[in-house]
Amino acid sequence: MIKGFIFDLDGVLTDTAEYHYQAWKRMANKLGIPLDREMNEQLKGISRMDSLERILAIGNQTEKYSVEEKEQLANEKDEDYKKLILSVTPNDLLPGIADLLADLKKENIRLALASASKNGPVIMEKLGIADLFDTVVDPASLANGKPDPEIFIKGAEQLQLKTEECVGVEDAQAGIESINAAGIFSVGVGTKEMMKNADYAVSDTSELKLSDILKKATN
Repeated sequence: MIKGFIFDLDGVLTDTAEYHYQAWKRMANKLGIPLDREMNEQLKGISRMDSLERILAIGNQTEKYSVEEKEQLANEKDEDYKKLILSVTPNDLLPGIADLLADLKKENIRLALASASKNGPVIMEKLGIADLFDTVVDPASLANGKPDPEIFIKGAEQLQLKTEECVGVEDAQAGIESINAAGIFSVGVGTKEMMKNADYAVSDTSELKLSDILKKATN
């Protein structure tokens, strides 16, 4: 029986990917590294430091900076991103998400956020959904980022549920790998190719219907 849902944030509940892209692009420009939207797709679902390492690799600058300097660069990007997300409102919830969350609460299904973003709680407040969630996994407490299963395993633990009692919702391949490795039923949002490893997939958040997901997860 499904008792909990564990959600990613970007691309699932809302789409702050554009703000991430703008902040990373400014950082890349400062370092003289070309970053386009196609390359930015590779940054989805992975941690801030892993994203920075990939950007530095594009510019062959991986060895140019010390660990402390890389932390500073990542923090600068994060401060820029925080300014950009101040404009987020409840209207930025993706299509169908408000109804899905309402249906989950009606069924007394517990909710957790499992996002690599340290700004998850702030964004949830601005979206007006923070009170609906029972717990948020702190990405700073994790030893490994997605596709490692740790974040989803911890989400289930914080909900005080077994992994097989949970559903995970993601829009990135790394996230789906993470959910699957955790032994959780995976729901993907995206193209067939991107979500080919998901247990159940839809092309758009508006297609996320609780009855359909539960039917698939309990078959």
